[in-house]
Amino acid sequence: QVQLVESGGGLVQPGGSLRLSCAASGSIFSINNVDWYRQAPGKQRELVAGITSGGSTNYAESVKGRFTISRDNAKNTVYLQMISLKPEDTAVYYCNAAVKRTRWDIVGGYWGQGTQVTVSS
Repeated sequence: QVQLVESGGGLVQPGGSLRLSCAASGSIFSINNVDWYRQAPGKQRELVAGITSGGSTNYAESVKGRFTISRDNAKNTVYLQMISLKPEDTAVYYCNAAVKRTRWDIVGGYWGQGTQVTVSS
């Protein structure tokens, strides 16, 4: 089994910063792409940022220049550094990882349980 656990969410004032973590554990041979998504109340889940196994990154237009995704392969952890937060960034943030459990396994997609980010004064 593979588990993804997000952490680092909370309540922050507009203009503030947070760093989210997505830690993978369990039976893991390799982790390929990892993406951060978010879902605000009444809205569809949207892709926020992604990072490949090689470190290439991509971002939604709405967060470019404010969010930075990174990974620590030794810790099986991906981070989302968020600065200049806005009320519209309020959402539950989820990570999704493409994981091979063994050398011969196919890649499977796994989700974490989410972490709440609230930006409000």
